[in-house]
Amino acid sequence: MADLITTSQLAEPDALYNALVDAHRGLDDEQSAELNAKLVLLLANHIGEPNVLAQAIALAKRAD
Repeated sequence: MADLITTSQLAEPDALYNALVDAHRGLDDEQSAELNAKLVLLLANHIGEPNVLAQAIALAKRAD
């Protein structure tokens, strides 16, 4: 059973951030939410591990 990796695995985190910001540029709130939902589903499918996804959901729901 795999565990969620929470340490950065990104070679260029700033580039990813910029790509996400660029992807949302010009979208209204509804379009932005739809883009986020599609991205989450695509990445969840790529991960494919129910335990890892459950851990990610639980971590995302936690208050900061």
